[in-house]
Amino acid sequence: PTHGLVPYTGIIGMEAMLDHVGPISAGVADNALTLEVLAGHDGLDSRQRELQVHRYTDFLDRDIKGMKIGVVREGFGTHLSEPEVDECVHAAADRLTSLGAEVEDVSIPMHPQGVAVWGGVITDGLWQTLRLNGQGYNVDTVYSPALHRAMEGWQAKQDQFPINVKMLVLLGKYVERFNGGYYGKARNLVRRLRRAYDTALHDCDLLLMPTTVQKSSPNPRTREELTPDQMITLAFNTLLNTCQFDISGHPAMSVPCGLRDGLPVGMMLVARHFNEPAIYRAAHAFERAGDWQTY
Repeated sequence: PTHGLVPYTGIIGMEAMLDHVGPISAGVADNALTLEVLAGHDGLDSRQRELQVHRYTDFLDRDIKGMKIGVVREGFGTHLSEPEVDECVHAAADRLTSLGAEVEDVSIPMHPQGVAVWGGVITDGLWQTLRLNGQGYNVDTVYSPALHRAMEGWQAKQDQFPINVKMLVLLGKYVERFNGGYYGKARNLVRRLRRAYDTALHDCDLLLMPTTVQKSSPNPRTREELTPDQMITLAFNTLLNTCQFDISGHPAMSVPCGLRDGLPVGMMLVARHFNEPAIYRAAHAFERAGDWQTY
């Protein structure tokens, strides 16, 4: 959901600017109903400002005739993209066209650079939050003494961290010597990145691209089967189209749109801030159009 739409109270954070939570469900209708329950002010989370809350289930059965959907060129064809994933998502866009939407290509040149902008925010931000035992500064919310006690001594448990978390923590510790300089630059660039998406969404109701540019990889039978380089690559390849919206605050949903080699492919729909109804409208229409596993 849009950043702040669902209160983050009671959840351990990574970085207050990008921390958010939303429903995961087996179907679009369940997702919309769950968000109706979750969304809105709780009176405790200061990140909740000027919220626009809707009855999301009211938008499920509307057709999508006339909706404008922009297929983001930079979300496809990256050096890590799998052609069958791109093909599957393009086919999903064509299906939305057949349902009455106006689908056309759009270009957002800053989209690939958003990964680096996210990196500048998460490394410094995660390190500072972790250094304070999960209690980040500068957020007007309820702080948990129990969480603080539970997080004490985390340094002795670092071997239990996933390799991608270890990498972010190490990088965060390294950039600490720059006293927030790179974090500040990244935060300033977030405004430019957010504006790039807002500009595209001025002419479109939704943006469309693959959720992940690759299909999922098989889990190793043992940890020793994967090198650290391979583990890091697999962990971060999933972020190339998604992490940008963690920092821009736009709502985004992954909708399964087909199987390739027996593995699911996700189509991501992105909307203007607080325009979750547009996502539910298009996602539900796509879901009702047929069995995604046969596309």
